[in-house]
Amino acid sequence: MTAMAPPVSEPDLPGSEAPTRKSAGHVIVDSLVAHGVTRTYVVPGESFLDVLDGLHESPIETVVCRHEGGAAYMAEADGKMNQLPGIAMVTRGPGAANAHVGLHTAWQDSTPMVLFVGLIPFAHRDREAFQEFDIKSWFDTGAKRVMVLDHAERASELVAEAMFAATSGRPGPVVVGLPEDVIQQEVDATIHPQIPVANGGMTVNDWKALNDALLAAEKPLFVVGGNDWTQEGATALTNWLEEHRIPAAAEWRCEGTIPFDSPSYVGPIGYGRPKPTYNLLEETDLLIFVGTVPGDVITDGFLVRQDWAKKNFLVTIDPSLRGRSGPVSYQIVAKPDVFVRDLVRMDLPARDQWTAWTERMRGEQVKFAALPPATPGDGPARMDTLMANLVPTLPEDAMVTLGAGEHTNWAHRYFPTQKYASMISARNGSMGYSVPSAIAASLANPGRRVVTIAGDGEFLMNGQELATAAQYGATPLVVVMDNQEYGTIRTHQERSYPHRVSGTQLRNPDFALMARAFGGFGVRVERDADVPRAIEAALRAIDEDGTFALIHLIVEQRVKAY
Repeated sequence: MTAMAPPVSEPDLPGSEAPTRKSAGHVIVDSLVAHGVTRTYVVPGESFLDVLDGLHESPIETVVCRHEGGAAYMAEADGKMNQLPGIAMVTRGPGAANAHVGLHTAWQDSTPMVLFVGLIPFAHRDREAFQEFDIKSWFDTGAKRVMVLDHAERASELVAEAMFAATSGRPGPVVVGLPEDVIQQEVDATIHPQIPVANGGMTVNDWKALNDALLAAEKPLFVVGGNDWTQEGATALTNWLEEHRIPAAAEWRCEGTIPFDSPSYVGPIGYGRPKPTYNLLEETDLLIFVGTVPGDVITDGFLVRQDWAKKNFLVTIDPSLRGRSGPVSYQIVAKPDVFVRDLVRMDLPARDQWTAWTERMRGEQVKFAALPPATPGDGPARMDTLMANLVPTLPEDAMVTLGAGEHTNWAHRYFPTQKYASMISARNGSMGYSVPSAIAASLANPGRRVVTIAGDGEFLMNGQELATAAQYGATPLVVVMDNQEYGTIRTHQERSYPHRVSGTQLRNPDFALMARAFGGFGVRVERDADVPRAIEAALRAIDEDGTFALIHLIVEQRVKAY
């Protein structure tokens, strides 16, 4: 048999050029750029130095954070505000553990996010190397996908897969492990194409079913939520609802998709909601959820609207309806924008019942959201006075961010959320979210007024990220409501174990001094009479000095500790 000559490799053919080669770490950065990523939040580690080197001359802004939990929260907030996943980068073992809190937030809040985690070298695996951990065992139940770059030549492909997985179907977090030695290997630098995401949409049968249900309804109610909207879609839905005199409520901590002052907006549904809004779920004869599903918070722990005779339409791109509580009459598999695109073609006759129903509930919301008197009272500082003096100063595009705790109730009630993603919060009740999310919001929206309302308990969980705000020019107004306790837990404690206060009381430092030490403006307010001047001084520092500002508001406990 005659031996065949070895094949000629492509680069050696006449007229061909060798493909550009780069390290896998640099290819990862180039792939993120190709997907439109403009910012990443990192806590550095030696395990992913090659990626950090790739970021050195990249157009991606690298925001260096003080704690992996803060970095993960910032990336999660970024995913809520934008059409792209938020990007965080941390190191192995302890770094990955610290970032886990942001992953849980992204999982329960359906937020697109990609967490890159540096890992021990491939050659050291399964030998209990320094900071070794099993990335799939740690994250598999709380992420949409967990991938490890074991083959350097797949670097760009894994980025494309991660970005796709984070945004397709129900959005959520994706984790990508980067072994230290693998990302240093040289590979073909060709960038993998973006993978298109299906948006769904109404079929003819879907459109007819919804049209018939609306025509038969006397008290229809839309509930909007989730992070998968655009401002164009939110505006189109608002216009359609107002034209047809149909009301809409907001999922807990998702206010702004329907503007605060819209005649169709009837308030938020969630913890701390007013009773008229609570009653809406049982009273409506047609409930249409868009972008979310009725979970346990909205249904008060799987108690409200559980009768399967009720008519519920659920519009979500997630065919599994994960997290749903209560009956399902019909599901439309679509992302909000494409659903609204099809909905607005539905021209329904005006109904007197709809107008009366909407006006009644809108009237309840207007009364609930009416600001308290702006004139300070005697005695200790009050959040009512702060909101009454702050809200009139806010521009139409103002944003508010929230962590978790009873202090958030003032924002839900009074903050005028007029645009989509003007309220950025953690619907999984994650504490420590307020300051990092405010920094992400300010960096993503320079020039916009960003306010965060933090409790004293949650503020110290990530308050050190004010150093990050100062370093990168973020300018939020931080309000710390200090009642010297973990207030939400104290409320539950008093209900179940009255007069037995245990494990909820706090002794706090001077947060205003802390803010000034980090390079911002800080003012401590103990008396209600000083609240208006404190707001004026804080806003002036933001606008004239270009710095963040913090108001440390000392308020009384609602029930004195025994």
